[in-house]
Amino acid sequence: MLTCALLSPMAMAAQEIPRTPPRMAEANETPAAPSTASSSATLPTRSGRDIYAQFRAGLADPECPANGGSARWRQHFANAPKRMATDGDDVLPLFGYVVDAVREAHLPTEYALIPFVESGYRPGARSAGGPAGLWQFIALTARNHDVAVRPGYDGRLSPVDSTRAAVRYLKTLHGMFAGDWRLAVMAYNAGEYRVLGALRRSGQNARNAKPETLQGLSPITHAYVQKLRALSCLLESADDREEWLRALDRPIPLLQARALPHGAKTLEAWARDQGLDAARVRRMNPAFEGGRIIARNDDDALRVLAPAATAEIAATGSAVGATAAGP
Repeated sequence: MLTCALLSPMAMAAQEIPRTPPRMAEANETPAAPSTASSSATLPTRSGRDIYAQFRAGLADPECPANGGSARWRQHFANAPKRMATDGDDVLPLFGYVVDAVREAHLPTEYALIPFVESGYRPGARSAGGPAGLWQFIALTARNHDVAVRPGYDGRLSPVDSTRAAVRYLKTLHGMFAGDWRLAVMAYNAGEYRVLGALRRSGQNARNAKPETLQGLSPITHAYVQKLRALSCLLESADDREEWLRALDRPIPLLQARALPHGAKTLEAWARDQGLDAARVRRMNPAFEGGRIIARNDDDALRVLAPAATAEIAATGSAVGATAAGP
């Protein structure tokens, strides 16, 4: 049993989802020489439309209410479908990685919407109160869920480390609350013991609960379910538009947690050696301060989120693998 709740930093209203800023070339920048190790042309991709289909197939509640969910939160997150349709925005490959992790854990894909609420799907997001990363962990939560935070490396900003921890915790909550994703996300936001207490005060249990009637929980916690439902309904509304579906139907890099060799010094050098876009690799892995890979005293390899190597997919049979969604 976990001894702490994965406290959400979103005790305040969620921030509007920003677009991933484009990389600006620096003056006098010299293009990197092509690597002989691999070529981006041979790296595996999948259609963004397939990612969306996997998300829809994994929903616990695929049907939207007649009103499409909360008008307030639909308006708040209105740019989420646009971001997914925008080529060059990191959100769709990251979303695909999290959808894969959630589905490998046999969890509803409503959980893959949580990073939209928490961070706008920005791995480097930081909040004033201290939470950081896709899932917005505070430092105490990170330590309690084995996410390393040390000089030069903040695992909360690692999509690999933070997603692994978040999915493990969500799997615990999902079992604790009888497979009711609504109760699980309320517990994710407020802490499991608060939700258990609210069930007792309301004379309910996890199997017969009406989450919207639970007493003693904050409006923010009640709104968490509304936010995820609104996001799901926004995407369902968007897929009625052929233009949006066509925009999704583009090759999206298949992301994977890849082990860095112990001799690696910088993300840029490693990425170039792998024939990858060094700017994208660094942007998706802000856990490494300044892109530097600090030497470690243990034998555990650090992992970086990057386009999967074809050979690795053949060996593991998955682009996510146990590194992202282990039990």
